[in-house]
Amino acid sequence: MRRTTVRIDEALLNETKAYAARNGRSLTSVMEDALRQLLNRSTEAADRPRVELPLSGSPDGPKLTLEYIKEMIEQDDIEHYLATCEVRDANA
Repeated sequence: MRRTTVRIDEALLNETKAYAARNGRSLTSVMEDALRQLLNRSTEAADRPRVELPLSGSPDGPKLTLEYIKEMIEQDDIEHYLATCEVRDANA
């Protein structure tokens, strides 16, 4: 095994040392696992197929303007409030 010098932020290194000590592990094993997980995530993300999401359904569908979205949120808030009131009234 070849030794390599690596510069690491002191606060991060101290946190990693504390984690290793709490879990009865060596600093090297914790750092190797962290690097493996990082590299595996990158590989997994690259291997996933691209997903195409429709933006509005059909060309004739609603246009998602800021005003339209605000109206939808307001309508959802009103419906939620009314449903909550009905539940309270039923329990009274």
